[in-house]
Amino acid sequence: MNVLGLRAERRTVVLVAVLAALMLALGFTGLCYGASWSTPDEVLAALTGSEPSVVISDWRLPRVLAALVFGAALGVAGAIFQNLTRNPMGSPDVIGLDAGAYTGALVAITVLSGTSAQLAVGSALGGLVVAAAIYLLSFDRGFSGLRLVVIGIAVNAMVTAVNSWIVLRADLEVAIAAVGWSAGSLNGVGWEDLTIPFTVIAVLLVLMATRAHAMHQASLGDAVAVTTGVGLDRLRLVMVLVGVGCTATVTAVAGPIAFIALAAPQIGRRLAGAAGVPLLPAALTGAVLLLGADLIAQMLLAPVALPVGVVSTAIGGCYLIWLLTKEVRRA
Repeated sequence: MNVLGLRAERRTVVLVAVLAALMLALGFTGLCYGASWSTPDEVLAALTGSEPSVVISDWRLPRVLAALVFGAALGVAGAIFQNLTRNPMGSPDVIGLDAGAYTGALVAITVLSGTSAQLAVGSALGGLVVAAAIYLLSFDRGFSGLRLVVIGIAVNAMVTAVNSWIVLRADLEVAIAAVGWSAGSLNGVGWEDLTIPFTVIAVLLVLMATRAHAMHQASLGDAVAVTTGVGLDRLRLVMVLVGVGCTATVTAVAGPIAFIALAAPQIGRRLAGAAGVPLLPAALTGAVLLLGADLIAQMLLAPVALPVGVVSTAIGGCYLIWLLTKEVRRA
């Protein structure tokens, strides 16, 4: 057992190093790529301040950092709910939390003035309301992850229909903006959009890191968790709050970015060879996936930059087909 544990830890360390290197490579490429290509020397000069560049420092750098941080947040949110439900389908975008956060943001846009603070609060409240509804509907003489996923898929469909109704009832200009934003996009993200979201995500990730061991104990089963002193009800509440908080924060800034939270945890788990769904590989994999998807979105129809959600949905759709096929064969 000790040998297997050492091998698993060594594999995780190697994976973290490889994913970190990929993040640096993709991030540097993102700083170089744009309407006009910047050389590596120009990028380094702009980052060190020896030759300031508004394009690199104020346009490209916020976008790259947003992709990395938001991808990590979505990866962690997916890992949280997949551990909570013990189901690879249990991610925020599948069970309706993304749609709920989008509903809150739509209300902020259509009813209120749609400021950044209103979007953040609306997204968080929408996600929490949907999470509470799913949990209450799925709780029947005990907690069942499979029941939660199935009910979450149904709630997702209903909330998506509500979102469509809200958009159809809105003024034309608001509806156009809401539909474009619903695809999930990092276009036009600047420093002024990121200070508060980065702070919120940092606090949530640190909070979840302190509960990571208890989460993995709970993923082994309720009996194991209880015998090791884990308070399941309190742990689940913290997990839901952190997962919804990460999802809502990303949605408030970039819109609902689909499938990163679904794919990143499982890809990270398989690469790490872990029994559960570890947080760190999920976070790093999510950052790599979102940054790579954003680069593809910028390059496909250049000079027009597609919303990153279009690319992540295409990639995630292929992954979902593979995952469902594998689950059906296993059953």
